[in-house]
Amino acid sequence: MDDHGSSGLAGRRGQAARNDAAILDAAREVFLADPKAPVAAVAERAGVGMSALYRRYPGKEDLLRRLCHDGLRRWIEEAEAVETEPDAWKALVVFLERIVDADVHSLTVHLAGTFTPTEEMGRDAQRAGEMMGRLVERAHATGRLRRDVVADDFGLVLEGCAAVRLPDPERTRELRRRFLSMVLDGVAGADVTGDDVAALPGPAPQPGELNWRWRRSG
Repeated sequence: MDDHGSSGLAGRRGQAARNDAAILDAAREVFLADPKAPVAAVAERAGVGMSALYRRYPGKEDLLRRLCHDGLRRWIEEAEAVETEPDAWKALVVFLERIVDADVHSLTVHLAGTFTPTEEMGRDAQRAGEMMGRLVERAHATGRLRRDVVADDFGLVLEGCAAVRLPDPERTRELRRRFLSMVLDGVAGADVTGDDVAALPGPAPQPGELNWRWRRSG
């Protein structure tokens, strides 16, 4: 629960922080299993009363937005963490491994379209995309990443990793890492296309094509 900032606080503030952490942890488990579950199921899983939940999140949409925005922020944090890595290919691989281990995409895939994103989420999504673009550009420059792979291709890879889910969390992590490793082996080590390497099928994802989840309607 310390991941949500509950450490180092005492009294009512500490209890409030612990309740918030419990609610977010419970909401993640509940909504990953069933995005249509009621918030009452979250309160029950978290061991808090409905009043405690509603004080923090007036409605289900508020809770869903918080969960997904936390995922976006985690993405940005992990991208920032590898910016100073001198080995561009290693930076890309480590970033992807950390995102897979953090299970960021599971919530995005399950909860897409179930809430209205905020303008701040849209800005963070744009920033996350730009950071991913820089990681891929650096990897291209080394020749370790094939030229016809674009940044948004990795969004599809991460969604594929998120689809791997077993009852055992550790086994889930192992198989996701295995899948990611196979994909990376398939896109690494070639900086040419044509006669030497078969081109990837279909057009690459277009800029912004996969960001529809973070656009506000109307």
